[in-house]
Amino acid sequence: MDQQLQLDQQRLVSAWEEHLPSFMKDGGSFTVQADEGDPKSLLIHFNAAGRQHYSLDFRCTYVDSREVAVSLIDVEQAGQHTDERTDAVQQLAQRYTRQIHECAQALKKLTHS
Repeated sequence: MDQQLQLDQQRLVSAWEEHLPSFMKDGGSFTVQADEGDPKSLLIHFNAAGRQHYSLDFRCTYVDSREVAVSLIDVEQAGQHTDERTDAVQQLAQRYTRQIHECAQALKKLTHS
């Protein structure tokens, strides 16, 4: 049985901002913020490096102290909504999802009491 998950969202946001860059090898940038509507979720926005000018928004929800559910919320290219089914977007989404999971694993000491 997993213990009740206790999250301090602001502390978690700070930890994500500190640790996520170590998982990003492509030179892109990101922002992390608390999801005001869900105390167990963070909103993560990635600006992909390169000439394509993609940005992807994800919701990272703590299922329990060790596991996160990651969902792609929105994709834009040069500020315009774009089709998330293209190969380029799918590859970016998979890479960022993996980085989110890796960062969540690295931070489990914060979420596992």
